[in-house]
Amino acid sequence: LGLSGPPGAGKSTFIECFGKMLTERKHKVSVLAVDPSSSTSGGSLLGDKTRMTELSRDMNAYIRPSPTSGTLGGVTRTTNEAILLCEGGGYDVVLVETVGVGQSEFAVADMVDMFILLLPPAGGDELQGIKRGIIEMADLVAINKADGDLVVPARRIQAEYISAMKLLRKRSKIWRPKV
Repeated sequence: LGLSGPPGAGKSTFIECFGKMLTERKHKVSVLAVDPSSSTSGGSLLGDKTRMTELSRDMNAYIRPSPTSGTLGGVTRTTNEAILLCEGGGYDVVLVETVGVGQSEFAVADMVDMFILLLPPAGGDELQGIKRGIIEMADLVAINKADGDLVVPARRIQAEYISAMKLLRKRSKIWRPKV
């Protein structure tokens, strides 16, 4: 599964919860988390693993943060090979978290069985993603943080994306993207 979304959408938190649920169901989970690299120093924080403390201690989970090192598209130059290595190593679920900062971070969509766009329920122009970019590539749009005071905004953005996605060209004859 490939996951992308804007900063603050809760990608790492979602992956930790989902990953724990999977390992409790006896799956072996690998997380390939991609962090942006500085264009100045070339360095990268690689902090995603620290945000997944429970999952990082799980013996049936493996978390590998990697820097983009200047690669565009939200993944690293070797993400596809890393997916294959994880599968070969016995991990039956591989989650790839992209840098996820904009509308062009969807290279992972061609590397995975399902590409999920994770969105917060509020945060500006909700239909910004309709600019023929990342939203066209999504197999599933998940509205995250849809609880408490954010239930109403989450339902509103869900309805807006359901409506907007009807206007987009279908990538598959058998699968209709869900929101």
